[in-house]
Amino acid sequence: MNPAIGYAAIVAVALVSALIGFYGLRVSRTTSDFYVASRTVRPWWNASAIGGEYLSAASFLGIAGLILLTGSAGLWFPIGYTAGYLMLLLFVAAPLRRSGAYTIPDFTEARLESRWVRRVTSVLVIVIGWFYIVPQLQGAALTVRITTGLPAWAGSLAVAVIVAVVVAAGGMRSITFVQAFQYWLKLTALAVPVVVLLLVVGGGRGVEPELVLAEAFPAASGPASLDVYRTVSLMVALLLGTLGLPHVLVRFYTNPDGSAARRTTIIVLVLLSVFYLFPTAFGLLGRAFAPDLAASGDADALVLLLPDRLVDGPLGDLLTALVIAGAFAAFLSTSSGLVVSLAGVISQDLLGGSVRGFRIAAVLSTFVPLVVALVTSSSGLAGSVGLVFAFTASTLCPILLLGIWWRGLTARGAIAGMLTGAVLSGAAILGGPALGAMWPAAASVFEQPAAWTVPIAVLTTVIVSRIDRSGAPRGADAFLRRLHVPEDTRYRQPPTASAGSSGQ
Repeated sequence: MNPAIGYAAIVAVALVSALIGFYGLRVSRTTSDFYVASRTVRPWWNASAIGGEYLSAASFLGIAGLILLTGSAGLWFPIGYTAGYLMLLLFVAAPLRRSGAYTIPDFTEARLESRWVRRVTSVLVIVIGWFYIVPQLQGAALTVRITTGLPAWAGSLAVAVIVAVVVAAGGMRSITFVQAFQYWLKLTALAVPVVVLLLVVGGGRGVEPELVLAEAFPAASGPASLDVYRTVSLMVALLLGTLGLPHVLVRFYTNPDGSAARRTTIIVLVLLSVFYLFPTAFGLLGRAFAPDLAASGDADALVLLLPDRLVDGPLGDLLTALVIAGAFAAFLSTSSGLVVSLAGVISQDLLGGSVRGFRIAAVLSTFVPLVVALVTSSSGLAGSVGLVFAFTASTLCPILLLGIWWRGLTARGAIAGMLTGAVLSGAAILGGPALGAMWPAAASVFEQPAAWTVPIAVLTTVIVSRIDRSGAPRGADAFLRRLHVPEDTRYRQPPTASAGSSGQ
């Protein structure tokens, strides 16, 4: 691969993203602009921005690499990522927007009337955000190493610096413009190469479609019960983990009202469904034409390397440049969304909630995961992000669902549930490899912990809340009415109200 292609693509994406971000800076003047874009983002624009930040390194590079490695088992990831938004649509989107909060800790404190709940939620949001940023920086390191020959750390550093500058400069309004552009760039960067590669394959590569599908869907091996457990646990993590992702949830605060939040979610479902067709196609093509990447440990680089293998000449160079640009956009957009959400929490809780505090928090939110990314190596982008979903599903998701839909939730129950989920899922994630080596028969239980950590966290929350009935917040009924009554109904005056008041 010609390194000049990689340099040109990365520089182009960085410059365009920075220019769009600085345009957003011109219209970012108030504190509300920095935190929630003054709650004026329309559904199509917001849905594009959500797609931009949600489709991370795991989606752009990791899905294709996972399908290359595992065949049909990798298809559960795009299914789970997309279906998670259906859960958002049904249970979270509109009520969360109606809460009037800026951040998830704002929501939990208002719902449960407890500063301690806010503190625990804030810590979890920060930990989840940092865990999620690390794979983005590792993906950038992989891309720069593969495409330019530069040291891997250069990619992580470049993304961290660009994200910190753009977020600190313009906040949420600026990032909305950038992420909406980056969704359509990522879609184009995968769709165009897939179409060209399919035309090339159909034009004489001598591979029958039946053989490609046979490679993608091999006969099952190993105990069926373990395969079922892994699949169920993965789907629990992806479906419920989406509900607690801080950078996704903060987007619903930018909609004008609850109905706009629902429309946004429906559009996101369409955008994600279309997008995931293309990394899946890349993975299937990779199993036919680049199986050596699985053996060499470069499966996550499949999207970057396959166009150059199958298409010669300037067209192959153009396709390669396009996928590199899309990959870099993925790292920038997801990292930007995460940094915005983290900066909002850190600024609100520690730095007074000012614009200056937001900017300081943005730099801090980028620096910590950069250090972690520089001293660790990726173990598979899709898999590492999947573990973040498992942690989120075990901690924030139960509190959000119960806080929205169950009057009996108390502050002590919420704290107990969040801490239980954090300890159990964190221990499984960090100690899973060692525990799996000690007890091979139980390795899957630790590799995919959501199937047992989520129920335990929910049960703990409910039991402690039931024991602590006297601790139920006094304003719970009024707060739940605000969450579930549409805005136009809530503020509509009865026809006879004004007449009655004038007669008094």
